[in-house]
Parts: sequence; structure tokens; C-alpha cells
Amino acid sequence: MNELLKKSASEQRKALLNKEVSAVELVNATYARIDEVEDKVKAFNSLTKETAIETAKKVDEKIAHGEELPLLAGIPLVLKDNMNLIGSKTTASSKILENFVSPYNATITDKLLENLVPIIAKANLDEFAMGSSNENSAFGKVHNPWNLNKVPGGSSGGSAASVAACEATLSLGSDTGGSIRLPASFCGIVGMKPTYGRVSRYGLIAFASSLDQIGPFARTIEDAAMLLQVISGYDPKDSTSINAPVEDYTKSLNNDIKGRKIGVIKELMGEGLSDDVRKAVELAIETYKQQGAEIVEVSLPNLKYSIGIYYILATAECSSNLARFDGVKYGYRYPDAQNLLDMYTKTRANGFGPEVKRRIMLGTYALSSGYYDAYYKKAQQMRRLVKEDFDRVFKEVDILISPTCPNTAFDIGAKTEDPLSMYLTDIATISANLAGIPGLSVPAGFDSDGMPIGLQVLAPQMKEADLFNFSYKFEQAHDFYKQIANV
Repeated sequence: MNELLKKSASEQRKALLNKEVSAVELVNATYARIDEVEDKVKAFNSLTKETAIETAKKVDEKIAHGEELPLLAGIPLVLKDNMNLIGSKTTASSKILENFVSPYNATITDKLLENLVPIIAKANLDEFAMGSSNENSAFGKVHNPWNLNKVPGGSSGGSAASVAACEATLSLGSDTGGSIRLPASFCGIVGMKPTYGRVSRYGLIAFASSLDQIGPFARTIEDAAMLLQVISGYDPKDSTSINAPVEDYTKSLNNDIKGRKIGVIKELMGEGLSDDVRKAVELAIETYKQQGAEIVEVSLPNLKYSIGIYYILATAECSSNLARFDGVKYGYRYPDAQNLLDMYTKTRANGFGPEVKRRIMLGTYALSSGYYDAYYKKAQQMRRLVKEDFDRVFKEVDILISPTCPNTAFDIGAKTEDPLSMYLTDIATISANLAGIPGLSVPAGFDSDGMPIGLQVLAPQMKEADLFNFSYKFEQAHDFYKQIANV
């Protein structure tokens, strides 16, 4: 492997500025790496080589003329295949959008291109971002680079696996209930979900609009902080976008945390937690104590309801959002329908996979007459209580820590016949989406089988700078992030 591909984005940037490598050479080296390992990892739905090379050439021109480079100019990045890039296929890993070509760019795509970031590929995902293992894609399963027989986590499995396998330096995923943090944990990299509204959702194919948020994957905290800075900001095209200035998140990375308070979530340290994961969290607690932080055990009593709340609200919103895929306007249409109703039902029956159908049916039921108050309304009321739990504990502590997941990556196929067991994988991550707060998974060690473990760090709304600061302090105290999967 080209040694430069193992480097962080900030190190690659230095190499570009020092003219040790050109942006075109870096992009071509990335494609050479993809040729080498992609048949094993299967992280991508499509490559966007023309766009990437075109962007890299612009970077090299700027360097040649001595012009100032935008923050991540020339650094190879992958987009999750539910984000629009004009002229490329955007499929959400679903048969129903198999041949759909984006007619416009997502806001984050425009921001990346303005910053001259080469977009090299569209990453595989669980269909319409519904899943925790990346086994629900219409285009095949993604494999974990640390062990090809294991899942990479979902739904942003391709985005995470590509960074872990050095097929890209950075990537973007979307997180509705843990879909960035879980794959980051399973693949041994950094994955971050920003505050709801911090990053525009315009041009992201919607799953559950009140929960979805786009966020960065990287191999280091510094890289994730830089990528968040590039994609953040107010967008009038997104009615939920927060109109607040974007901070330079890298400035506060190494701030002293002496005397600051860290809450350990009691409910996520109990039964069901593997011994290896527990030891990793205990190591984090010890590390923070050595750095002078104060550790406090906190309780979030309503967290135990978060899975139930999530699977009513998310499925209700998915039922509504996916109604647009009906074979009329775009996407797959069943060819031999007898009439309009037949076309609707057969298009959706053939176009959607089993997990998507399951969630549409659950959501439609929860929203139906006679059940709306009992399920959807009650779930919204409980969601408020979950948020109030966080509001209360954040008056006592600066940040919260917990395992990202109670276990490490499991074998491909191990949970496909047991949806409930699969849903419980997200027990630690879902509550952050319900409350709209930022969360991050940082590499925290390895289990007895050599599989990565993630530490979850949570912060109050719009406190991304604190989130990166505390995570960076842990990351730099250990060398877990320096270890690369040997695909």
C-alpha cells in the first residue's frame, strides 16, 4: 500500500503543500488501492473518477500558482450513496433507485466541491439507511476490513469500511439512530454525528427527517473536526438548519480538561455489555482521571425506552417519506402492471427490500386511525422525556461517555433472522438522535479477537468543540487510532 494513504488528512495536506505529491497522484493512488482491495471489502456502489480527477487538477493548479488552499483541498473523500452528486447514480442501495442519476447536488456536496475535495466514490449502505449491519443493501453486503467475515456496522457501513481499509482518507455518512457511530466503532475509526440542524440535509434522501443528520468519518479526531467545519453552516434550503456561525473546531482540540466533569451513563454499563467493551470504557475513565477530569456516574432513566420510541417515530417518518417512491415520477417502475393500483403495489413490492417493507408497515400502522394516539403521539411525548433527561444531566456534567455498542462486530448473517436482536445493537446510540445532541465514537481498543471497540462521547447541543476536545484528549493518550486494518 502507498504509505501516504495510511496518513491522516492533515498529514496528506502537508505533503500536498510541500509538493511531495500532487493531488492527481494522491487520487490515482487511492484508486489503485481500491483496485487492490475493493473485491474483498465491497464498500462502493459506484466510482466517480471523472469528478475526482477534475477536482484534483484544480488543486494542483492552485498549488502551482501559489494560491491559498481550502481546508481539505485534494483529500480523497467518499459520499454515502444517499447523498446527491449531480450526474452520478444516487441509489440509497435500493433496487427502486438502481438507475437514478442525481439531477442536482446536495448542499454538503456543493460545500465539498467549493473546498476542492475530490469525491472518489459513492458508498454502499443498508437500503435507505435502514439497518445496523450493512446486510440490507440491494447491491451486496459490505465486509469489515478488520475481519472480512464480520459486518462493518450500519447503515453507513461502506463509508466506514472505505476509510478503515484506506480506500479513502475521509467519508460522509448519515446518522438516524447510530448509523455513523456504530460503523465507526466496528471499523476502528472516528465517526461523528453533529447536533441536529448543524449540517444541511438538503439533497440527502430522507429516512426519518426529525432524526437524520450527516456527519464525518475519519481516522483521527482532528480530521473529523476539519471535515465537520467544511460541511457545517446555515442553509435556507433546509428548514431545520440552525443559523449559527461555524467554529474552527481544531482550535480547541488540546484544551486542558482538568477539573471538568464527565458523566458515565449508568444504564449503559449494566447487563449485556461484553467484558472487553467494559474494560475499554474503564480504561477511558482511568485516562480521563489521570488528565484531571472529574468522573461522575449519571442516570438517564428514560433511556431504556429509547429503542421503542425510535422504532415508532423513525418508521412513521419512513412510511411518510418513502411514499414518494411509487413508480410514477422517478426510479423503478414495474413493467407489466394491469392498472394504476397494480403498478403502485407491484413497483413497491419489487422495488423495496424486506427491511424497508417491514419498517414502512410498522410506521403506517403506528400512524393509522385509532392507533395514532396510542403509539405515535405517546412516542413523541416519551421523546421529550428523553431530551429532558439529557438537559438535566448536562447541568451537572460537561460531557457523557458510554460504550458505542455493547459488543464488537458480529459475524455476517448472525442476526439477519432476528430483527429485534439487530435493533438492540443501537441501544447506546439512539437516544442522542431523539434528543438532537452531538455524539462521537472514538477508537478505544480491541477485543480478544482483535476487533475494534468504540467509546461514545456525547455533548450538549452545539457543543461540538467540547466533543472534539474530550475525544482528542483520549485519542492522544493511546495509539489505537494509529492501527490500520490489514485487508
